[in-house]
Amino acid sequence: MYESIEALSAACAGCDRCRLASGRTNLVFGVGDPKADVLFVGEGPGYQEDQQGEPFVGPSGQLLDKYLAAIDLDREHGVYIANIVKCRPPQNRDPQPDEQDICLQWLREQVRVLRPKVIVCLGRIAAQKLIDPEFRVTRQHGQFIDKKGTLMMGTFHPAALLRNPPQKADAFDDFLALRDKLKELGLYPLSE
Repeated sequence: MYESIEALSAACAGCDRCRLASGRTNLVFGVGDPKADVLFVGEGPGYQEDQQGEPFVGPSGQLLDKYLAAIDLDREHGVYIANIVKCRPPQNRDPQPDEQDICLQWLREQVRVLRPKVIVCLGRIAAQKLIDPEFRVTRQHGQFIDKKGTLMMGTFHPAALLRNPPQKADAFDDFLALRDKLKELGLYPLSE
């Protein structure tokens, strides 16, 4: 059991439990406020994330930052960003089910240590892994589901929005719904 996100990150840094570890430049553990009320979870790092060791730093990360800023949130206060898998899958392919299952142990520990009130799944893979294997982002995005006292919501992955710009409006509505839910819970504005 880890007592801090820093201790957990240090332990994860040496992980070689699955085949993705051998191809990584950097492990991409997560970034943000260790006292976060909101945890964003994507599927896995891409090329730029692998190079820098931080999630969502490429074009999709820039879009995520814009959506966060639009509702007065940012990576530094009240928000933590992570992925299902911590190492980049080759050629940015989807992480395989066994890779997800192995790495999910680290994400579970992140959730245990952070104790977020809300988890936002960015994209199909995260939503199907964390909310429901049958989750359909195009139909269920923006809906909050209570799972053992933690509110969970799935929305579009920022990379998918870059490929399909007409969905940006729906994703923005999801971020507005997140802001409204945080207000309802008395968590907005997030404390520093």
